[in-house]
Amino acid sequence: MPSERAVDEGALPRRLIDVRPGEWIALSWAWLYVLAVMAAYYVIRPVRDAMGVEGGVDNLQWLFTGTLLAMIAINPAYAALVRRWARERFITVTYVFFMANLLLFAVAMHVASAGQLVWVGRVFFIWVSVFNLFVVSVFWALMVDVFDTEQAKRLFGLISAGATIGAMAGSGIASALAHSVPTTWLLLGSVALLCLAVFCVRRLSRLAPALRAPREVAAARSEVDAPIGGSLMAGLAHTLRSPYLLGISLYILLYAITSTFLYFQQAAIVAEHFADRAARTAFFANVDLVVNVLTLVVQVFVTNRFLRRFGVTITIGLLPLVSVISFGVLAVVPTVAVLVAVQVIRRVGNFGFAKPTREVLFTVTSREDKYKAKPVIDTVVYRGGDQVGSWSYALLGWMGFGPVGVAIVAVPLSVLWLFNALWLGRRQAAMVREQRGAAQAEAAAPAWQGS
Repeated sequence: MPSERAVDEGALPRRLIDVRPGEWIALSWAWLYVLAVMAAYYVIRPVRDAMGVEGGVDNLQWLFTGTLLAMIAINPAYAALVRRWARERFITVTYVFFMANLLLFAVAMHVASAGQLVWVGRVFFIWVSVFNLFVVSVFWALMVDVFDTEQAKRLFGLISAGATIGAMAGSGIASALAHSVPTTWLLLGSVALLCLAVFCVRRLSRLAPALRAPREVAAARSEVDAPIGGSLMAGLAHTLRSPYLLGISLYILLYAITSTFLYFQQAAIVAEHFADRAARTAFFANVDLVVNVLTLVVQVFVTNRFLRRFGVTITIGLLPLVSVISFGVLAVVPTVAVLVAVQVIRRVGNFGFAKPTREVLFTVTSREDKYKAKPVIDTVVYRGGDQVGSWSYALLGWMGFGPVGVAIVAVPLSVLWLFNALWLGRRQAAMVREQRGAAQAEAAAPAWQGS
């Protein structure tokens, strides 16, 4: 009986957290890495949102345009680093670049006059939007390179929980200090967190080969110090040529468009109800905190079990389905309470289900596509969706569409998004089967040759 009880006591943790022997150390470094990155972003996110509102809600679409242009400009430089250097080095250089930028913004905010601060805020809004997508995309590029599809289904929900804890920590710090410390100190705190992230990159990159199957360890070790290679424009070229990568692009594009619709409506409400920057900063931080608490519960107790039970196809389709229903409700009951509820539900659905599953989609792509095509999709395509959404929102407003009209337009977009998600899930499953078949054939080839 005692032995049966011991087995029963050990079964529950394994059902909740399915981490295999040899994975704990790498998982711990991945957790600390993403926690530091997300905390660094969420410390400065409410500062970005508050300064964006100060520049005028009517000018937000121009900031989104500037963000897209910045994304397009920075991607070739990043691709050049990927082409020439090993992953540990180009990831480190990328983060050091953003740390140096944060220090420059801290100085600018400290010395700028009130009139100059508006323009500093606009530039900062664009920069943070670039920073967010790049540092997170680089993190997940490393994850899909380190872990295979089977590991990703088990571990990406847990890794995402680390991201949520980091976001909660960053939001809590910003909320607690917004009224008592200068904005520049928040930026310096973000720099310190990025330093921690760089240290984690170095440790995780060296541990990665041990996670591979025995026959793959030698190849994985050679990858640690080898540059990715390829052409400078491979990320864009591969995306345009691959139906699978185009499908992922469409998924992210439709998510970004519908999210931008909600963001603009939220920005207008905040500008109307809060008079000063500190109050707006605290509001945005508190909303982030609520979203992150709910997301953490989903990621720890639901995401991995749901993904393993129902698969990629159903999980990746949850957020589009929720969006169809949410925008339909918003079209019928266009109140502030419903708008906030829809925003919270969608963000929890994205971070809890859609985001980890989107990353699983990349586990079946080549290494070059993970580090080149993925950042193009995560940054340029994502901000392209913001661009389409922001100018569409402005056009709908000019045409006299209120919240009801915007919600009605979003319903068919969400339906298209749902069909796209279902196709992606089926295609990913087919690619997994193809790669397993090829690997089995390759492993069996020497035996056939010797017989």
